[in-house]
Amino acid sequence: MNAVSERLTPRWKERRGRLEIIEEVLFAAREGARKTEIVYKTNLNFTQLASYIRYLEEKGLLELSGPLFRTTSKGNEFLQDYQKMKEVLRTEEA
Repeated sequence: MNAVSERLTPRWKERRGRLEIIEEVLFAAREGARKTEIVYKTNLNFTQLASYIRYLEEKGLLELSGPLFRTTSKGNEFLQDYQKMKEVLRTEEA
């Protein structure tokens, strides 16, 4: 299980930050996903998700393609860069 898929399991004791939620939404939409699927994978409600979708679409990280939301190439670059940043920070903490 990789770090991102581990992140998609609900964590009841720890609050997620905005960047973590953005990572989860983009990860859930990599192959294309309906809103309901993203809600289940990210443990957000529809109102919260709508806010993130608007923001990510405005930034060019997520797009609506028919009935599915898809992570754009820019969104995939963000995921890669964010993962590298987390690895660097994790290495420095060890």
